[in-house]
Amino acid sequence: MDFSEVEQMYLKRIFEVHSETPEAIVKTTQLAEILDVSPASVTEMIQRLSDREMVTHIPYKGCRLTPKGFQLAARIKRRECLLELLFTDIIGFQGDVSSITRKMEHAVGEELEASLDALLGFPEKTSGGTRIPSIDRSPNIVGKGTLLPLNSIPIGYSANIEAFLVSKVEEKTIEELGIRIGSTITNTNGTLFFEGNRLDISSSFSLRILARVCNIGS
Repeated sequence: MDFSEVEQMYLKRIFEVHSETPEAIVKTTQLAEILDVSPASVTEMIQRLSDREMVTHIPYKGCRLTPKGFQLAARIKRRECLLELLFTDIIGFQGDVSSITRKMEHAVGEELEASLDALLGFPEKTSGGTRIPSIDRSPNIVGKGTLLPLNSIPIGYSANIEAFLVSKVEEKTIEELGIRIGSTITNTNGTLFFEGNRLDISSSFSLRILARVCNIGS
């Protein structure tokens, strides 16, 4: 079932209000203020979403998400959060992240979402502390060829470094560590090793070093 970008935006905003006050009715006037539209426009959209069984319409008051609507809205919010992390923590984008993620979240499908999730190290929160709605992940999400940050290489796996998303200052640290594109990093019992030596690196720094799984341990 396809939903327009406007419908998805409404569902996400209703979800955000629900997250703060789960038991409360999301008021029509509240949504109108958040979205900067008229109450009449909100009422029309609520009725449309009600017809599609995404919300329960409470006349003259507002709405609540149905279980099906909550699931879809959480997914939309999740994709926004993953994109936000990609731009801020990986790319280091300094512009209007919120505006860009709002435009792009609608184009993210399940396969791309799963890839972003793995690339970002299966995050639970954004950098700003917003909880990322959780999902049931496939147990086989990590396999040979999966691109991951160093801190997400599973125990018993090895991966070849493929990219450094770091600043000029951090490049000096990389030189001192001796790692380079193509270096093989192995996770042994929860500790990263490079050429037989323990690789001491912060979690935040390792998030910006990407490696592709080259073999799977037992």
